Amino acid sequence: MSIVIVILCIILLILLITWLKINAFIAFLITSITAGLLLGIDPAKMGKVLEKGVGDMLGSLVIVIIGGAMLGKLVAETGAAQRIAQGLMKAFGEKYLQVAMMITGFVIGIPLFYNVAFVLVFPLIASIVYRYKLPAVYVGLPMMAALSVTHGFLPPHPSPVGLIAAMKADMGQTLMYGIIIAIPTVIIAGLFFSKTLKNLNVQLPDTFRAEGLPDEKLPSLRVSLLTALLPVILLTITTTYSMTVSKETLANSKVILFLSDSNIVMLLSIAIATYTLGLRRGMKMTQIMNIYAEAIKDVGLIVLIMGGAGSLKEVLIVTGVSLEISNALNGIDFHPLVLGWLIACIIRVCVGSATVAGLTAAGIVAPLLAMHPEVDANLMVLAVGAGSLMFSHVNDAGFWLFKEYYNLSIKQTIRSWSLMETIVAICGIIGVMVMNAIIN
Repeated sequence: MSIVIVILCIILLILLITWLKINAFIAFLITSITAGLLLGIDPAKMGKVLEKGVGDMLGSLVIVIIGGAMLGKLVAETGAAQRIAQGLMKAFGEKYLQVAMMITGFVIGIPLFYNVAFVLVFPLIASIVYRYKLPAVYVGLPMMAALSVTHGFLPPHPSPVGLIAAMKADMGQTLMYGIIIAIPTVIIAGLFFSKTLKNLNVQLPDTFRAEGLPDEKLPSLRVSLLTALLPVILLTITTTYSMTVSKETLANSKVILFLSDSNIVMLLSIAIATYTLGLRRGMKMTQIMNIYAEAIKDVGLIVLIMGGAGSLKEVLIVTGVSLEISNALNGIDFHPLVLGWLIACIIRVCVGSATVAGLTAAGIVAPLLAMHPEVDANLMVLAVGAGSLMFSHVNDAGFWLFKEYYNLSIKQTIRSWSLMETIVAICGIIGVMVMNAIIN
């Protein structure tokens, strides 16, 4: 009976978001309260359960999410992202135009949230389309695939960070595994798949053509790259070191332990970016702080949604239903990683939002890890993240963003964007299973 209640409550969550158009944060809270009361939680204790769920989820990820938003906003506003795009385009030239677009999307997509990165890079795509007279979707899809993969696979993006907290995974290892899996995924879903769309020729709307900052106002390519990728560089170095030395040596490496903490890495990256992209180039501290304040506004709702997902997860744990679900799922003849991916796929197709899909699946899948200690938590994060990108369609804001900017019909958007997202999800789980075979 408990599992039936949970299924009905997830259906309620989907209906609240998709049919009644209720904000996802409020929808999560309504669903959590409904599930808690139906599953027997004392009404007098319901508030405390919600409070603990929200607090536990946000306590472990607020610094990384907000810090990532600040860094990404500064990279965008100061022209560092524009300089990275220009530098990579110049380095690869017209012959390898799509490769340059793919790498640009990957590099810019790590510090920038998807919607911000999409809007930021689209003028670049438009300028290349007009300059070289190439089909827009053919040119832009490799970059869009890279932005999507970084959004679903890699911290500091909200869904991966929330999944890392829920699965008690290691952010550095998840990042390393994620990059390894993301590279072939982007090549297949972006570079190779785009070749099939060369005949999909549409006229881009002039509305979205925009001029960037003049070159003399842009930071150098070296500073732009190092600042944008500093969190990745630090986490990769410290994680690699931690994996190659003994536990005794690691315990005595106070600096490495300090720098391996994702919160410290993000704060340090913000401090350095404040100087290299801001103060060093003549910006006033008040200007920089205003950019950071805008960044907080940009992700405030996302953070709340993650907190709402934490409340539902806590209800499932307190009532013991999470263990009951795990026992039921354990009887299904699927590998736990594939099962986690499949659950995320189903929720994604129903709800639309990749972040909501990933976090909802996490509350169901996380208990499976305790029953399967042989399963790597970092890979489960990536499996669920890959599933959360499955077949974006009309209930996903990203679908409409792609459709309107590229001036496509719904059929054309499904043929390009939706199929690309599906390929990303499938390649992602294949990569996860290959990585699982290698490390085990």
